[in-house]
Amino acid sequence: MADFRRWITLLTGLILLAGLAGAQVVNQAPLTCSTNVSSPLQLRAEGFTEQVGDITVVCSGGPSLAQGEAIPSVNITIFLNTDVTSRLLSTSPNLSEALLLIDEPGSGATPFVPGFGVGAPQSLCPTPTTGCPEFAAIIGSPGGPIQVATDTKNPTTPAAGANVFQGIVSSNSVTWFGVPVLPPGTTGFQRVFRFTNIRANASKLGSAGSVTGATPVIASIGVSAPAALPISNVTPTVGIVQSGLKTSVSANKNFNQCVTASKAQFSNVLTFTELFGTAFKTRTVPNSDGLNASQTLNPKQNVPGAVSNAESNFVLPIGSAQAGLADYGTRLKATFNNVPNGVTLWVSVNNTDKTGLVAATHPSTIGGFDTTNNFAQLVTAETAGDTPFPSVASTDTVSGIPVVAIPSSGGTATATWEVVNTNPNQNENFYFGVFISYTSNVAQNTPPVGSMTVNMSFAPTPPAFTAASAASASSTLTIPRFVADPNAAAKALTINVCQTVLLFPFVTAQSGFDTGIAIANTSTDPFGTGPQAGTCSLNWYSGTTPPPPTAVASIASGTVYTNLASVAVPGFQGYMIAVCKFQYAHGFAFISDLGARNLAMGYLALVIPDPTTQNNNVRNASSSGCGVAGGDINCNGGESDGHWFRPGDLRRSMACRG
Repeated sequence: MADFRRWITLLTGLILLAGLAGAQVVNQAPLTCSTNVSSPLQLRAEGFTEQVGDITVVCSGGPSLAQGEAIPSVNITIFLNTDVTSRLLSTSPNLSEALLLIDEPGSGATPFVPGFGVGAPQSLCPTPTTGCPEFAAIIGSPGGPIQVATDTKNPTTPAAGANVFQGIVSSNSVTWFGVPVLPPGTTGFQRVFRFTNIRANASKLGSAGSVTGATPVIASIGVSAPAALPISNVTPTVGIVQSGLKTSVSANKNFNQCVTASKAQFSNVLTFTELFGTAFKTRTVPNSDGLNASQTLNPKQNVPGAVSNAESNFVLPIGSAQAGLADYGTRLKATFNNVPNGVTLWVSVNNTDKTGLVAATHPSTIGGFDTTNNFAQLVTAETAGDTPFPSVASTDTVSGIPVVAIPSSGGTATATWEVVNTNPNQNENFYFGVFISYTSNVAQNTPPVGSMTVNMSFAPTPPAFTAASAASASSTLTIPRFVADPNAAAKALTINVCQTVLLFPFVTAQSGFDTGIAIANTSTDPFGTGPQAGTCSLNWYSGTTPPPPTAVASIASGTVYTNLASVAVPGFQGYMIAVCKFQYAHGFAFISDLGARNLAMGYLALVIPDPTTQNNNVRNASSSGCGVAGGDINCNGGESDGHWFRPGDLRRSMACRG
């Protein structure tokens, strides 16, 4: 009986030894690793710092290491077919925000062993140029013994080693040094390497402004010791580049130099159209409901692999910096060129409806992707950071639209809005109203006659930085950043000279006849029209050798200029076109023999369209030549009296002659 018990004891010991030996070599299958990009992101062709999709390398199998054995390490480099533009957190060397995470720390998944793998805290390797030496430790788990990485050889109490490594950027590549590669060993357990916060110069691959075609961003993974980390599919597609923005401006609006716009008057609607659902992004994933909640740092935006649809990606504090955190959300910019001297530009501080005359409302639920309330806010400058949020308050309203005047310098003015609420599941339009005001002073040529144009783009763009510097990784330039508008500037408004063109179809000073000419300045009237004054030029036409034009001194409002053809152009017979530099001129001609003894007749001069303004901004033109433009009615499709009027105005009786 005693011998039997000794055999039982010996057999139990052998079984225990066999179990321990099995813990050392649980799985001798070769180590295999494969890459995966769960969703190649859409990159804006206009962007210098576009996020590419995270790359994961998932490994299984491989030999088990002995307790305390040094874990093999490798250098891993990812090359892109364009420049890497992840933010640099240090320039000696080019330490970046591009990170390598081992085993998804902080993901919230259930760990095989508490405190290790997905259960380990995010721990940054403090020596990114050399890596962090780590050692194998064998720890039991409900599924059997598992080998884990610890930073101390033969520890009494194993603790997880570093699992976050910073990449060093060089041109189109980023490299992580001294990355420990511990084979999973145990069946059913996998080791995951995640490469995140990699940004790329998409503008080098795409054609900004083009809505057709797409170009892939290809990664190529290189390993210093391929046998230690054998990877299949080393050239994954991590992004697709296509144009993200289309812009337009409503029809060119005409204003008259001689008519004061004392209060901001509607001019145009600027339209920014998103060409794919995630082209417009907030700065971060909103952590709460409320104004600008999506523009502040979300402390929960640190989960590996979480989809953000924001300008920021995986956020991790490193020293005083925040790796992965963008400086602001998507910004939309309008640059106005050739702003006339004396003109004040106003813009809506928030987006409007497509007419530019109904204000958008801020959604009550930020995180719910309110499809009816996309929202943007005017900011102080295109590169102003979001801490604190640099919003601009309105100083006035136009038809209930909150507006503010924007300064101009050297004929240039800029307005920049930041997207603070957007729906990544649909393509959106953002509309912004443009308004102007000015005081007329024709004598001083204020505002000067001419056209203002506008360029529209993402922001910021050069000259806030140079295109050359923006195309590379930087420690000083903000993220995101974009190319300038590749399209020609669009005409936004025109200041027209105030003039009336009069046709006197027959004028004679021959064969005993003479023509009396009268031009009345009727800008003084009982309808509240602002009085104007200006000169006239009388242009004579009588075949191949007409006489030179006759200059007429300024005609005051409410007065009439008169002259005889025999005095102005003796011996002339033909027609005359008078161009008067004021808005409301009317003409009368009286032809008679000398002394009007036998024959006499008179006629009204025809007010003909001014070819410099004809048909500008006329909408819904009718066959009579009358059209509605910005609430005004313009009759310039045929010979008319050149007057504008608003529906219901008493000038309706002077409207159109067809």
